[in-house]
Amino acid sequence: MKINGTVVHLTIEDGAYGIVDEAGKKYLPINMPVQLKRDGAKVTIRYRPADVVSAMMWGQPIHIYSFETI
Repeated sequence: MKINGTVVHLTIEDGAYGIVDEAGKKYLPINMPVQLKRDGAKVTIRYRPADVVSAMMWGQPIHIYSFETI
């Protein structure tokens, strides 16, 4: 699957990064690439849903398998 979105820094728990797509849907990458860890960065990612339960309670857990900044 592919989305365009914006990286957001989350201040919950010990801090993390998520991605919000153009429709406002939230994604929680469990393997967020270091290159994308910039609050406000515009990105295109290809991902697959992660079959995990997250204690963060924010967004859909995903695995990113390719990405680019816009």
